[in-house]
Amino acid sequence: MLNIVLFGPPGSGKGTQSEKLIEKYGLIHLSTGDILREEIAKLTHLGKKAKEYLDCGELVPDKDIVNMVANQLDKEKSSSGFIFDGFPRTCAQAKFLRNMLTERETRVDIMIALQVKEEELIKRLLKRGKETGRPDDELSIIRNRIEVYERQTSAVIGFYKKMHKYAPVNGLGTIEKIFENIVDVVEKALLPPFSV
Repeated sequence: MLNIVLFGPPGSGKGTQSEKLIEKYGLIHLSTGDILREEIAKLTHLGKKAKEYLDCGELVPDKDIVNMVANQLDKEKSSSGFIFDGFPRTCAQAKFLRNMLTERETRVDIMIALQVKEEELIKRLLKRGKETGRPDDELSIIRNRIEVYERQTSAVIGFYKKMHKYAPVNGLGTIEKIFENIVDVVEKALLPPFSV
């Protein structure tokens, strides 16, 4: 089983690269953003609660996210692995994920962090907002989402660094070149440990 955490600020290309990784490795895409949007569209209790947070550019509370992820993992028990996109976003969520995967006799193999400068992120998200009409792709909300990412989620990088799972990847360039760099990182993570 291959489990990848794909990390990066809003607009860093996680969705695009997730699709390519899913195709190459046959992974299940577990995107908390997609799950939340589905809950919001269905007007579920969680969806209504989540919408209040998301409309302000804030993170949905850990307990709600964690329950959603556990449900998705249990639905896909026979998969060859997962790509976690938008999760974990806090150290508490990262610890939960580690424990949850350990219970299922698997683990996170690599945490890939797409790195993109703020000006580029804003440019990409404003463009996406015009093309898709997503209400959260508006300048003041974009700035807040990036700030929330920096403040709350960048600490997760430290968690994965301690576990020797962290791999930064430049998120600028062509989609194909970025993907090539990601695949190099994944393939290295899959190599057996060197022994003397």
